Amino acid sequence: MSFQLHNFFRSSTSTRLRAVLNLKGLDYDYIPYVLRKGETRSPEYLALNPQGLVPSLVREDGTVMTQSLAIIEWLDEVHPEPALLPADPDARAQDRALAYLIACDIHPLNNLRVLQYLGSEFGADEEKQKTWFTHWVSITLDAFEQTLASAEQQARYCLSDTPGLADVCLYAQIWNNKRFGIPVENWPNISRVFAALDTLPAFQNAAPPKQPDAA
Repeated sequence: MSFQLHNFFRSSTSTRLRAVLNLKGLDYDYIPYVLRKGETRSPEYLALNPQGLVPSLVREDGTVMTQSLAIIEWLDEVHPEPALLPADPDARAQDRALAYLIACDIHPLNNLRVLQYLGSEFGADEEKQKTWFTHWVSITLDAFEQTLASAEQQARYCLSDTPGLADVCLYAQIWNNKRFGIPVENWPNISRVFAALDTLPAFQNAAPPKQPDAA
């Protein structure tokens, strides 16, 4: 099975999905967009994804899927190896909870359209936008770090010795943080997990600088 991945190299939601596709060994055609040029607001793309957001995944039968976490969980159900979510319901809930800290509490407040709106409607310059971004990242990753630190037994990755949903979201967010000069070293356990993930080819090849539109 091959897919069409409509995405932007710097988009953290796109990075999440690239990492999962790579982990599961799934082929995809890489279709890039430049968000700042409004390329996802074209009539053609809006017909694909009415929100005008990335990523969108088009399946072989033409079915269009949107929203990175929904796509990722579908992939995990249809292509279960290697599994992203554990079989135990309690462990699944814990993994999702960490993933949602990033996907629900950081990303909606810090994505490009929010930062652009802060600038256009409230006059926030780049420095103020960075202050906004850093605030929401910091208070959420502080809680994430505390969860990792309080784990009874520290695993190689967030919650186990194999990457899970939380790891995918964390890896993408740390790359987003780099754009704003937020050092991962502020959170020792998060730094440790990111370094471990960054040794895996599936994650390395999903990283923003490795994408064809990053040049």
